[in-house]
Amino acid sequence: MEIAFRTALVAWLRADPLLADMLNSIEEAGPVAASPPHLALVASAAADWSTKTARGREIRLALELVGRSDDPAQTAALALRVEQRIATLAPQQEGYRIVVTQFLRSRVERRRRGLRAVLLEYRFSLLETE
Repeated sequence: MEIAFRTALVAWLRADPLLADMLNSIEEAGPVAASPPHLALVASAAADWSTKTARGREIRLALELVGRSDDPAQTAALALRVEQRIATLAPQQEGYRIVVTQFLRSRVERRRRGLRAVLLEYRFSLLETE
């Protein structure tokens, strides 16, 4: 379920025309070779979230957004669009249903050469439907 979910989430992010215009790359794994701004799903972990009648997984994942700008508002706008897009991911997916989508935390840092990075962490609870 974790691999299918990761694939679906990255495809959903890539399908957003606004993000496609704003980012050079949206990848399932880092480090990313594309120049900033780019987004990568850099880590995930799954734990059992089954019920008596269905298999389930709790998936925690981290997305790293790297932008290049002297203006932190540009990177903040990118991060906000990523959050908005994740919030609209359809609950019913092939083989599972997303029951919970929860933003956990973010971390922002300024890096060398004018780079800014935002780490977005989420928790998703899924139940198998097939």
